[in-house]
Amino acid sequence: MVRVPQIIAVLNGPNMNMLGLRQPHLYGSATLDDVETLCAETADALGLGIDFRQTNGEGELISWVHECRGRAAGIVINPAGYTTTSIALMDALLASELPVIEVHVTNIHRREEFRHHSYVSKVAVGVICGLGIRGYAHALRAMADILEDV
Repeated sequence: MVRVPQIIAVLNGPNMNMLGLRQPHLYGSATLDDVETLCAETADALGLGIDFRQTNGEGELISWVHECRGRAAGIVINPAGYTTTSIALMDALLASELPVIEVHVTNIHRREEFRHHSYVSKVAVGVICGLGIRGYAHALRAMADILEDV
């Protein structure tokens, strides 16, 4: 019998497509393609599959979260600019009834005050920030542990 890997949605919000170009002194030189490669390699080593996506649109991101219900085993999300503003995204993540891990490339708590508040953190089982793109790999490992405990 062939084991079908559990799928983890790795969702990225606005401006993440500019990773590697936008403010490299904060975000580093890695691109979103580098993040996707890291996630694919990490997931493969863990026996997981990923569905990696990025959008600049809040509605599209919310629709993707809705699609995860019944299709994905968990969500790793970098909500980017929607972190501090989107109650609708928080509500969608709640409605998914899936474990959620929030990821940020920078340490949002060492940045501007307005970045310290996250609606997504209120529904996430964990938050990883400030570890660069490595945070995505840590999030996938943590998700694998969470799913193993279920």
